[in-house]
Order: sequence, then structure tokens, then C-alpha cells
Amino acid sequence: MSGPAPTPVIRRLRALGRAELTLLGRNRGAVTTALLVPLALPFSVRPAIDRMDVEAAGLTAGTVMLTAAIGFSLLFAVYTSLVSAFVARREELVLKRLRTGELGDAEILTGTALPAAGVGLAQSLLLAAGCAVLLNTGAPEAPYLTVLGLLLGLVLCAALAALTASFTRTVESAQVTALPLVFVSMTGSGIAIPTEVMPDRLASVCELLPLSPAIRLVRAGWTGELSGYQALGALVTALAWAVLAVFAVRRWFRWEPRR
Repeated sequence: MSGPAPTPVIRRLRALGRAELTLLGRNRGAVTTALLVPLALPFSVRPAIDRMDVEAAGLTAGTVMLTAAIGFSLLFAVYTSLVSAFVARREELVLKRLRTGELGDAEILTGTALPAAGVGLAQSLLLAAGCAVLLNTGAPEAPYLTVLGLLLGLVLCAALAALTASFTRTVESAQVTALPLVFVSMTGSGIAIPTEVMPDRLASVCELLPLSPAIRLVRAGWTGELSGYQALGALVTALAWAVLAVFAVRRWFRWEPRR
């Protein structure tokens, strides 16, 4: 007995996501960046991690590298990849043509983001499994926090990518306009440097950055060292950033080529 037929929205999203996945596969540069960079960068920060007193903060080198790997996957497999995708589809008039059909604006942006989000999700799960085996991180103490943080990170990166694309003129300049958020997130959101080892005042500021709540929840899923109040605070901060990003996209996203 077959299951219920997918709704028209699901069918449209699936068709758009399949087409976007085909286009993504043809872009070798984007595929290389999305797949290889998140795998290589965590090992580049290993010497710095070894010099940090992570054990005093209740962390291990394995959990820090695992979180870094997932954070890099969010930044490169999802965020920077989608900035280029949104700009390319806009400049090629793909988005403009899609708006003349049945698809709504939210469906167009969601369908375009689905392949990159799927790659980021699959890559994060593989990295988590690999780190559990190779770095002895073990199973997460609170897996629901890790899942929640990962999903919030995917949504935020997609929304922030659409917002960044709004101010990006060409595909070639996409890597430049994406750099500020990438750099700030790498250094301040706990990806390369855990906020737990930062001075308290600096950590309090960094915890308010867009990706900080998601990264904090991902790491807390392995350590289990996050109270219900702290987890709620991270969730509220992440949701606030998501609402703000969605509002900004609705207000400023450009569907016409920037000439």
C-alpha cells in the first residue's frame, strides 16, 4: 500500500532541490570547497588546540576538533556555497523566471538552499562519526542538544547566505563578501577557539554572535555541561538571529540582477 501523495509544496521543493543539486554537482570549485575544506581545516587548528588549556574548561581536544569540523562544514559547505549559488541564480535570471511560476519567494529560496543544507547535514554526521572513532570523543552526552544546534546552524547559515547575497554584485565577489562572517565566526563563535577558554567578558560578547548559539549547543551535546537555563538562552539567541535574518532577507533580498 503506497503512502500519502506529497503535497504540491513538497513536490515543487523536491523538483527545485533536484535541479539545484544538478547545478551544484557541475560546479567543481564549489564541490571541492564544500567537501574538502571542512575536512582539512580542523587539523590545521590542532596545534593551537594543543596549546590551550581545554581540560580546565571541561573539554577535550577531540570534542573541540569535532565542533570545529562541524562549524567549518556549516561555514563552507552551507554558507559560502549558498552565497555563490544565490548570486549566480540571480545574475542568470533563474530566480526572476521562477517567480513567474507557482513557486513563492520562500519556496524558491528554500529549494535553492536544500542541496547545500543536505550536504552540510550529511557531512556533519559523517564528521561526528569519524571523530568518535578516530579522536575517541565517544557518544554525545545530550544528543538532542547537538541535533538542535546543527539544525539551527543550517537554518541560520542559509538565511545569512541569502542576506549576504543581497549585497553581493557578482559570483566572483561572493567569496569576498562572505569573508567577514566566516572570519568572525571562526574566531569568535567557538569554532577555532572555544568560548569556554576565553576571558569571561570576551566570551559574553562572542556568545551573542550569529553562529555562537548553534556551536555552543553542538559542543554541549558531547560534554553535557550546559544547564537547562543556559541551553534555553542559547536557543533564544539563535531564534532571535534567525528571525532577524529572515526579516532582513524579506526586506532587502534582490531578485533582479545587480547592474
